[in-house]
Parts: sequence; C-alpha cells; structure tokens
Amino acid sequence: MTPGRLVLLSSSPRVAPGLLSGPAWTALREAGTVRCADGHPVTPYLLAEGIDVRAEDDTDARTLALRLVDAARRHGTAVWLVGPSGDEGLGRALGALAESGSAPELEMLPGSYDLPGARVLDLVATMDRLRSPGGCPWDAEQTHRSLTTYLLEETYEVLEAIETGDRDHLREELGDLLLQVVFHARMATEDAEDPWSVDDVAGDIVDKLVRRHPHVFGTGAEARSPAEVEASWHTLKAAEKGRESAVEGVPLALPALSLAAKLMHRAESHGVSVPPTDDDGVGSRLMAAVAEARAAGLDAEAELRAAARRFAGRVRAAEGAARSS
Repeated sequence: MTPGRLVLLSSSPRVAPGLLSGPAWTALREAGTVRCADGHPVTPYLLAEGIDVRAEDDTDARTLALRLVDAARRHGTAVWLVGPSGDEGLGRALGALAESGSAPELEMLPGSYDLPGARVLDLVATMDRLRSPGGCPWDAEQTHRSLTTYLLEETYEVLEAIETGDRDHLREELGDLLLQVVFHARMATEDAEDPWSVDDVAGDIVDKLVRRHPHVFGTGAEARSPAEVEASWHTLKAAEKGRESAVEGVPLALPALSLAAKLMHRAESHGVSVPPTDDDGVGSRLMAAVAEARAAGLDAEAELRAAARRFAGRVRAAEGAARSS
C-alpha cells in the first residue's frame, strides 16, 4: 500500500453545507491537504474556518484518483470532499488502485446524515424544477382546479391499495398522493396576493397536531384512552372553529355511505340524540344499513367496495364461462 491516508468525507446534500459532525471538522483541521471539485458547497464554510481547500480541475476519475493518492503520500493525510452526486467513478478508480496495492489507507467518513423526511426535500426541489421556466409544459399549465380529478383518483387508489393489502402498491400510491400535496403547494407560491408554500402547509399541520394533542405535548390534562383523546379533539376543534352544530365542517361531497357514517359519528361524538325517521324509502334503508355497519364496527363504504369487487369477479367468471361454452 502507498504510504499516507486518504479520507473520503461525504456530506448530505439535503443538510445545510456547514453542518458537519465533530469528527469531520477534526479530520479537516488535521489534514495535510483538503481537496474537492470546483464549486463544492462546503468550500465557503471551510474557508471561513481558516481551512485551506484546493479545487481540482475537471478530469477523468482515474487521473483524479492518482492525484489524491499522490497528495496523501506527500502530505500524510489528504481529505477529499465527496460531491453531492457521490463520486461513484472516483470510488471505483480508488478501489482498483487499492486492489493493485498502490493506494494509501482509505477511510470513508460521513460528515452529515439525512434526517427522516429528507427525501421530501428532493420532491419539493423536483417539483420546483418541473414548474419553473424551462421545466415541463404540462406541469406549468396546471391549476388547483385542473388537478382536482387527479387528487380524487390518487386518493381512491390509496384506498384500493389499503383494502387489497398490497403494501408495495400502497407505497407507490402514497407517493402519488404526496406529489399532489407538493404540486398544489408549489402553485400556491406563485399567487401574487397571498402566496404560501409547502413549509406553511407543514407548519400549519404541526401547529394543529400540537394544539389537538395537549396530553402529549404537556399543555393539558392527561388522556387515558382513545375515546378520551377523540372527545378532547372534538372539543378543541369546536372551540377553534366556532361551530354551532356537530355536523358543521363535514364535506357533503364525500361518497354517500362515508357521508352518512361521518354524520352519524359526529352526532354520536357530540352527544346528539337523533329521533328515528318514519320514512321507509331507499335512502332511509341505506342509512339504516350504515348504522348497522357502524354498530358492528365496520366501515360501510369499505364493505360495499369489497362487495362490489367480489361482484366484478363474479362478472368476469360468468363472462369466462360464457366464452368457454
């Protein structure tokens, strides 16, 4: 092995460039030389700390690998700042040199790590590029209203994945649904009078969750059961919204069975006793079926969708039998 030590210092492109770990800063300060590609985002922060950084010109991976090996031999320890793309070619070139015995001691040192949710930043950046000048013409012409059909479709596809138990499908469809949220938020930044962003959307829901969970965040009495949590949620929500009726805020555009179940749930959770109706029409009988499902702990909408899927299967079976005969 060639004398010397070469440290490959990586950092997450999704973390502020100056936020490096203690071991990373130590390695940088103690290194005989620090090298990077021209324009590396960490460079200004190192220079501000008095760490000299030499930018390497664009070159092929093998030539760069040989330069770094020579730097490690001459300076004792050389640090290479891995680029945002990961420098895969350089890694392969150094690996080949190591196999031939002509590489110094190699060390991989992570300087920062992705936090949970970091890839959401990638989605926000991707959506911004698609929507910006020079991006995608189709994405650029969409409006909140034009996307409503897709939002509805993606929601139902998520429900289908849940009901069929296909976890890979669920993962994919949740991504499609998340895209809709980020897409709408990106368009909202363009409003000339009242712009807001995905950060505002996330901030609002964080604030709401903290307000509605005082038993978790230490701002209210302890809740000992899910029923107490739900009752507290409704009480806090009613106070925030200033609503006078238990059914205010229920979206009437919900599918009929879901709407019926939601209205029943609201009335029940608010302690409203609703007298039975004398009407024996189809609508009333369907309402009664929803009440029966709720009493059994079932989701009437999901039950009917499952029955509809079974019916579709019987239709296909009957069609297949007809074709065979």
